[in-house]
Amino acid sequence: MFADLALARRLEAAEAAIGIACAHSQRGAPAAVEHVAGGYAVFVGVNSMLTHALGLGMNGPVTRAEVDRMEAFFRGRGAPVNIDLCPLAHPSLIEILRGRPYNISEFNTVLALPLTGAVPASPDGRIRECVPEDREIWSRTVAAGFFERHELSDDETAVADTIFGMPGSRCFLGCSSEGRPAAGAALAIREGLASFFGDSTVPAYRGAGLHSALIRERLSAAIRAGCDTATASTLPGSLSQRNYERLGFQVAYTKLVLTS
Repeated sequence: MFADLALARRLEAAEAAIGIACAHSQRGAPAAVEHVAGGYAVFVGVNSMLTHALGLGMNGPVTRAEVDRMEAFFRGRGAPVNIDLCPLAHPSLIEILRGRPYNISEFNTVLALPLTGAVPASPDGRIRECVPEDREIWSRTVAAGFFERHELSDDETAVADTIFGMPGSRCFLGCSSEGRPAAGAALAIREGLASFFGDSTVPAYRGAGLHSALIRERLSAAIRAGCDTATASTLPGSLSQRNYERLGFQVAYTKLVLTS
């Protein structure tokens, strides 16, 4: 697999589509989306991790006026400016950002796996696809894994709740040997590309293979849906990245998250 501009555009477009869908499914708070600089500015709340700019510079040159408009979109709503910067973005975007007060706040490894000719794995009894009635338990399980505690506020479960309600999302729940909710993950499909996201395991149940089982279950679902490629993003060098690579995913590129 060669991570060229065509693949990067496809992966970044899929991630932007997820961000837009999350904004449209947000409950109880104003949300907004603006098409700018070849990508999108997404606002889902001042402190939400879903509030960021995606796909900028992926479709040609970017102007300073466009970057100004993107920054005004966030600052006018009282939010910091967070940009997911793909290394294959047009150089004009990098040149503009170089002269502005941005700091690197995070790196994200983007992985991909060709699915052509792949065969679905056998079902794992610990994993099941969620039904609408699972919304609260899935959201609380994913949030408990992310925040590494069980006592959670409504704000802390809001992102997972938004993902569950996102149009087109398919959520999966992993249970312990005792049948307790222990892990969760989500899948979205766009034009033959399966995006894996929302992966989270409650600390007490880590090391039991639930994350790998959730990856395999979503791969099977993607193959049955006729997808030709799967993708996921992780923190560099994380256990999540290791689990994805063990199941055949390859690093496509590493993105910067810039904050101002």
